[in-house]
Amino acid sequence: MPLARQDPFDWIDEEARRRELGGLVRFLRPREADDGPLDLAGNDYLGLTRHPAVTAAAGAAAARWGAGATGSRLVTGTTALHAELERELARFCGFEAALVLSSGYAANLAALTALGGDRGGLIVSDAANHASIVDGCRLARAETAVTPHADPEAVRKTLAAHPGRRALVVTDSVFSVDGDAAPLAGLAAACRGAGAALLVDDAHGLGVLGDGGRGAPHAAGLAGAPDVVATVTLSKSLGSQGGAVLGPARVIAHLVNTARTFIFDTGLAPAAVGAALAALGILRGEPGRAARVREVAATLHADLTAAGLRVSRPDAAVVSVRAPSPDAAVRWAADCRAAGLLVGCFRPPSVPDGVSRLRLTARADLTDRQVRTAVRTVLAAAPPTA
Repeated sequence: MPLARQDPFDWIDEEARRRELGGLVRFLRPREADDGPLDLAGNDYLGLTRHPAVTAAAGAAAARWGAGATGSRLVTGTTALHAELERELARFCGFEAALVLSSGYAANLAALTALGGDRGGLIVSDAANHASIVDGCRLARAETAVTPHADPEAVRKTLAAHPGRRALVVTDSVFSVDGDAAPLAGLAAACRGAGAALLVDDAHGLGVLGDGGRGAPHAAGLAGAPDVVATVTLSKSLGSQGGAVLGPARVIAHLVNTARTFIFDTGLAPAAVGAALAALGILRGEPGRAARVREVAATLHADLTAAGLRVSRPDAAVVSVRAPSPDAAVRWAADCRAAGLLVGCFRPPSVPDGVSRLRLTARADLTDRQVRTAVRTVLAAAPPTA
């Protein structure tokens, strides 16, 4: 009989050594509440996280409804505030109904597992989709086919190779690594030619794209279509926390009855619901914020490209700058931080193509002077081979 292992977690040490050798070790860096470095790393696209009306709404909701939702949405976790947010989200984005969950991640898992079908179904997923979509595909019982990035013709051919099967095509609206937008019109056409449904993760589109920030499906003329479902997060443009699924009323009713990340999870805290409602009201009243985000992103792209860096063309708020290696990306981001600028640092396995990057996020509340400062700081800290 083989001897028992002395240390059941010794394999963790070996994996940690491999990460260190590859320059892939990650650390938690707690930030203070007061003003710190200029932030181009977070996803507060509209600058609403600290907006007085948003924080006041969060406090008022907590005072009225309590600090937590107290239970799952189907037990005690649904308040009148949750129902109001669902109505307002659906109305703003142009869909028939909405369902609020505790995160955008949970929203994608809910949609994919509930709509992906049984083992006879098919999910067609873009190769650059977010990890939450990848995990949702893994949890769904349907077969998953991964197609080349942003390629409607590849999607059409994949669907044609599986005639008669229940099929769901899923894509990010804006891809979180390079910031490019999905060809939604072409994908919708491919879906309709095969009788497939389209699921769009609009985490990075809501508040930035479409008329007044109504999102990528709205901009593509797909909002409210009977064969289109969208997921959104409340933690980016709306400055709060949580997620939602938007779509036809019968789809939302199906999720209420079948989506495990909705049924068995505690409802979103009232403070987050109140904050998201207030942020949505500000966006509705100040539609110019969406255009300002795109303007800032375009300026960052133009100025960094003119200086010779390899920069992705931003279709929304994300600006990606390629680095020569994982170690160089880490040092570049650290040097920016030391100079008073926070930028994201994306390395494998977070990037599907294995190329390390700095990730800058535009915000509507950045001044022109702050944008110029950010550009100068990134250039000054750039490695020689960038």
